[in-house]
Amino acid sequence: MPKNVLFIMCDQLRWDYLSCAGHPGLETPHIDALAKRGVRFDRAYVQSPICGPSRMSFYTGRYVSSHGSTWNSIPLKVGEMTLGDHLRPLGVRTALCGKTHMAADAEGMKRLGLAPDSTIGALVAECGFEPYERDDGLHPSTSYGKRNKNYDQFMKELGWEDENPWDSVANSGEDADGNILSGWFLDNSDLKARAADEESETPYITRRAMDFIEEAGDTPWCLHLSYIKPHWPYIVPAPYHDMYPPETHSPVLRHDVEKDDPHPVFGAFMEERVSKAFTNQTTRTKVIGAYMGLIKQIDDQMGELMAYLDAKGLRDDTLIVFTSDHGDYLGDHWLGEKELFHDPSARIPLIVVDPSREADATRGTVSDALVEAIDVVPTILDYFGGQEVPHIIEGKSLRPLLHGQQEALRDFVVSEYDYSMRQVRRRLGVSVADAKLTMLFDGRWKYVFAEGFRPMLFDLETDPDEFHDLGGDPAYATECDRLQALFFQWTRRISQRTTISDAEIERRGVDLNEARAGIIIGFPTEADLEAALEADKKPPS
Repeated sequence: MPKNVLFIMCDQLRWDYLSCAGHPGLETPHIDALAKRGVRFDRAYVQSPICGPSRMSFYTGRYVSSHGSTWNSIPLKVGEMTLGDHLRPLGVRTALCGKTHMAADAEGMKRLGLAPDSTIGALVAECGFEPYERDDGLHPSTSYGKRNKNYDQFMKELGWEDENPWDSVANSGEDADGNILSGWFLDNSDLKARAADEESETPYITRRAMDFIEEAGDTPWCLHLSYIKPHWPYIVPAPYHDMYPPETHSPVLRHDVEKDDPHPVFGAFMEERVSKAFTNQTTRTKVIGAYMGLIKQIDDQMGELMAYLDAKGLRDDTLIVFTSDHGDYLGDHWLGEKELFHDPSARIPLIVVDPSREADATRGTVSDALVEAIDVVPTILDYFGGQEVPHIIEGKSLRPLLHGQQEALRDFVVSEYDYSMRQVRRRLGVSVADAKLTMLFDGRWKYVFAEGFRPMLFDLETDPDEFHDLGGDPAYATECDRLQALFFQWTRRISQRTTISDAEIERRGVDLNEARAGIIIGFPTEADLEAALEADKKPPS
């Protein structure tokens, strides 16, 4: 039987909003069942805490500073290899159902003569995925997002005549007088969406994933099922809209000490409009209820999808990855949205189910290994029997951990953030070139290098909630120096030499190959050259 991969990604799902991760009021039995069948990686981190760059790292297996797509709508440059580029030579159909947040390198494609509607051009423009159904779900009536006309048609066939049913039906509610209220506004989050459950985005894209699997037949496939929820607009259909009253919510994770002389960048993000909105308890309560309802809806769809795989007899041949592109502060640390590196933002759920017999010993376990989003591509490539390409892919396959053969992959994880497009940069008076942050976490110490400012430092052993920034305390200067040295070591990696591997350089050698090619500089006489060539023929002693 052919092997398959189901690569499931939620958008803005926090690591701790699953019952298997300990959430006190949210039951996610179907996602929990995946964890029981595989391994839940408890310390998984994204390479950037914002959609676009995080996803480009997921799809390339490369750090943000390597692939260069540092913020939403900054194109992934032509030539960056993606998951589909690695899998297609292996005969694997690699397709997308849902969101990528990909911005195509239109100028690069034009320079190379790649038409967007050509076979190659479409793949380059869609992160290497065959776009079976792309649905970014963001501002679909503007140039910012990509309108899913299939979903529009689906809604119209159900009788919705709205010009933009994504906005006015799936992501809006009604008041008692029948007035349509947009789900974009946070205080409308407690309304039920006008769309019925089966009409809304999450069940729709699940059904489209099933359509793809049905169509793929016996061809090996890798399907990226990418939900656009629980990302805002925070609004959900009945019966999910009122399932989670305040007593089911996790308490807000913030402390007054965080506002006492905060790091300048942290303080500037506290002043963002969305951060201030989440300090209002009424608003936050409405959003949390909807956020939990959106996750519950996803979990129910996981039940539908897994039942479908079982009915098709695909359970034993399908590797499943369940994850998220980043988290959501939801008012924690006096912040809204994501973007900085506290665990509510940069730490993600990651569950991997490997159907191989070699993975039986680790089923249902929780790994505390430090893993990164870039590990997903090499894991999938490994599953399909592809060769390792460490000069291109910077992540590491998780299969040794899944098979109980290894305890750790790395000593630290890294996440990067370019805030040059945010109002924060202007508020701080920082240049575009200097608006960058890099987080390094070694399992205890979380260090954030902030260009032009002092570092941030958190000791998660003594301060697991990350309330106390020690970066400005002279008593921790030695620790900062140690972590800065690790950061400097990481920045010196070779990440752009992707056209030739270390192994190939080693094979070619560096000495007499040039002489054999006629470049004989350094030899005083022809006799010296002949002697060197003769000596090189002899096996080493």
